[in-house]
Amino acid sequence: MENKTARLYFIDAMRAWAILMMLQGHFVDGLLDNAFRDNGNVVYSLWNYFRGITAPVFFTVSGFIFTYLLVRGDKMGLENPRVMKGIRRGLQLLFIGYLLRMNLFGLLKGEIYESFYLVDVLHCIGFSILGIVGIYLLTKDRAKRWFPIVLASITFLLFILEPWYKGVSLGLPLFIENYFSKANGSVFTLFPWFGYSTFGAFIAILFTRFKAHRHLYPIAIGISLIIGSGLIFYSSDIFLELSKLTSIELFSDIHFNNYLFIRLGDVLLAFAVFMLFRSLLQNATLLKIGQSTLSIYVIHFVILYGSLTGLGLYGFFNHSLSPAVAIPGAIIFMMVCAYAALQYEKKEEYIKLNIASTANLGIQWAEKFIGNATEIFKASFYRLLRYIGLVRD
Repeated sequence: MENKTARLYFIDAMRAWAILMMLQGHFVDGLLDNAFRDNGNVVYSLWNYFRGITAPVFFTVSGFIFTYLLVRGDKMGLENPRVMKGIRRGLQLLFIGYLLRMNLFGLLKGEIYESFYLVDVLHCIGFSILGIVGIYLLTKDRAKRWFPIVLASITFLLFILEPWYKGVSLGLPLFIENYFSKANGSVFTLFPWFGYSTFGAFIAILFTRFKAHRHLYPIAIGISLIIGSGLIFYSSDIFLELSKLTSIELFSDIHFNNYLFIRLGDVLLAFAVFMLFRSLLQNATLLKIGQSTLSIYVIHFVILYGSLTGLGLYGFFNHSLSPAVAIPGAIIFMMVCAYAALQYEKKEEYIKLNIASTANLGIQWAEKFIGNATEIFKASFYRLLRYIGLVRD
């Protein structure tokens, strides 16, 4: 980009695409009848492959956006206002992640269901942001090159060591264990998904440092296409050859389940495509959707999975719809979630003001009630003491 404050619109467009693909992916995957899940069908196979790209893109873009804002200013360390904003944002995502997994009916019965402890996208992104902040603070006194080196190293190590740690049970309390193991039903785990966030942070630093270069985009597009294609088509063969040369079983394990590096290649190709068509991706609604992903995620979770109430589409139509119903249903679902989120964003300040006013009225009413109740209790208590002769009038 030409200046420090310029916005990378292609990133907002990319995030909008990722959240919309997540919406339709969750809808179809949750509601499509199992009879129609045929990997031999070209259409279903393509849909399933592109659905698998969504989460890596989303994690990478989240790490990119946060780090791009973190490092573009002049202040370092705790003096950087983005540090505290990042900490608050990370904790906010963790809070919302657990809030969405609450069941009010269970709470009324005094129960917390095990699903409350499952880890999902928001938990991992929340901890990823906190992790990036921690790495930033630890490397702030070093040469500037250490921050991106550590980020890239974490991505590489998490991806290449995944066969060793993916099945390990740490024996920790369920609340913590679910961040590292899918054995209890967690959809995502902190490792290896933190690796996509650190990779996004790494390329954000590159963009920041070379933002004034006149050939930034042609070079970035070319590198993304070359490395991305190489990871998709050749990384598995490379690990197989390494396994033969070194007799290290780890490389063989990666070869037979090389989804992390292949998906990283998919992410780079997605970056290349969105950078290539960046001038066509400045539609105001599209960009606003990209900036409203948290609201969209929350709304989709409530409608589809019945967050808080347990009454969602998933509970009524779980794996029961035909493609003729699921496909238009997914389109409508995307439109409803996006529209509701955009309307919320427009009236966010008004809604927050009303919530604050209602809370204040509630506090005032509670204080008044407690005050009156206290006076009534005192009067009744003194009458009792007078009745039994312990005090005089």
